Amino acid sequence: MLRIAVPNKGSLSGPAAEMLHEAGYQQRRESKELRIVDPENEVEFFYLRPRDIAIYVSSGRLDIGITGRDLLIDSGANAEEILPLGFARSTFRYATKPGTADGVTELNGMTVATSYEGIVAKHLADNGIDASVVHLDGAVETAIELGVAEVIADVVETGTSLRNAGLEVIGEPIMKSEAIVVRRTGAGTEEPKVQQFLRRLQGVLVARTYVMMDYDCRVEQLEKAVALTPGLESPTVSPLHNEGWVAVRAMVPAKEAQRIMDDLYDIGARAILTTAIHACRL
Repeated sequence: MLRIAVPNKGSLSGPAAEMLHEAGYQQRRESKELRIVDPENEVEFFYLRPRDIAIYVSSGRLDIGITGRDLLIDSGANAEEILPLGFARSTFRYATKPGTADGVTELNGMTVATSYEGIVAKHLADNGIDASVVHLDGAVETAIELGVAEVIADVVETGTSLRNAGLEVIGEPIMKSEAIVVRRTGAGTEEPKVQQFLRRLQGVLVARTYVMMDYDCRVEQLEKAVALTPGLESPTVSPLHNEGWVAVRAMVPAKEAQRIMDDLYDIGARAILTTAIHACRL
């Protein structure tokens, strides 16, 4: 039975459970449940603190975990990313008072406050910077005002909280994070149950990214139409009862669907429909 760690709370928890449900796995009904068994799929889920998941997986006690890339790197655990999941995206940046520094190369001798000590220490070392790192749990914006540090490193989304604290972002991003699937380093993904799990999640990702598009067009416009809707391999083309017309079906990126429909209409395609994809295997 495959043993999988799932975030029990926070921004990763809800989207992870939703993705697993879409992939056909049973999920807990109450937040108090810390472990459930899905016998039909031969999977056992453990609901753990997101920060601890990479450590549990690296120990070999659990086969797979869903956590954040930031949490994996910060943990220093012997685990590796095997699949990005596309949600809970965030960007880590340095910030300080205006005029203090312009980038990471100017942080020598300074103190950096952060909730992600592992990430920041590694980034500073990789850039050859000799700076101190102070670990704080949350609300790191106040560290500079209170004299604990000259610089902070934190997740930056809109930057509003930084501006409100009189701070500005400096330098390039430290890293970009998102939810990921992790496995113990070197364990590989050849195990059939692991491959099946990854295929299911990849199917959900594709289903969320694409829609199915159907339309009718004249035979003489088929090449132009196919150029607009090449599909993943090639579209399905079928003759219609009315001579000179064909029906075309292809997967297209959801975010481009409206533009593609307009372009198809302009070349004479009609009866253009899009439908959601609920599951797939490629």
